[in-house]
Amino acid sequence: MDIASPEFWIAVLQIIAIDIVLGGDNAVVIALACRRLPERQRNLGIFWGVFGAIGLRVVLIFFALTLLTIPFLKIIAGLLLLWIGIKLLQPEPENNEHPINASTTLFGTIKTIVIADAMMSLDNVVAIAGAARDSIGLVVFGLLVSVPIIVWGSKLVMKLMDRFPIIVVIGAGLLGWIAGGMCATDVQSREWVNANAPFLHWLAPFCGALLVVIMGRWQAARAQAKTAPVIDLADDTNKPL
Repeated sequence: MDIASPEFWIAVLQIIAIDIVLGGDNAVVIALACRRLPERQRNLGIFWGVFGAIGLRVVLIFFALTLLTIPFLKIIAGLLLLWIGIKLLQPEPENNEHPINASTTLFGTIKTIVIADAMMSLDNVVAIAGAARDSIGLVVFGLLVSVPIIVWGSKLVMKLMDRFPIIVVIGAGLLGWIAGGMCATDVQSREWVNANAPFLHWLAPFCGALLVVIMGRWQAARAQAKTAPVIDLADDTNKPL
């Protein structure tokens, strides 16, 4: 594709738009996963998380069209994304009761980012590959543009989450929304949904988001109830009223 041709620059604009729209989801994942890290480790978590995510995208971009033709792959990826969303809503452990090794926490954060990004990147890499029109140069450009969008976006979202905790719930719900959409657009389910239940294209994402929020908050409440201090009322029986 000639760099002076209008088609080239149209493809460039399409790739940038794809990165902005779809890269925002990945930024939310990184911000959610890194929010529990100590301040000094957050940049490390973002760096290695993005590094691993981009590395996976490089691999996926060459197999994207084949991967998306495998039946049930997007359904499995969607179910895993539901689990990650629920897990991200769990309360932070008390440092005094459960000492956490910093390196283990950092590794776990990076693992969560890479797994979630792998599940979410199938549509992203296919969109970039389609917009690039078989130009490997444009594919590489799309991957490079996605890096600053994800890094800066995740830092911004993380700052907002520190100030407004409700954003954590919204972010986890977004993962559920994406997961529901993936299940409805899998190769195995897409034709049936289009022919018999097109409303599932919006209902499945809504149910996915609702499931993550309800299950995540329920499990968080159970975890907090287990760690709540038990008050011994017998100690007050002999006290004067």
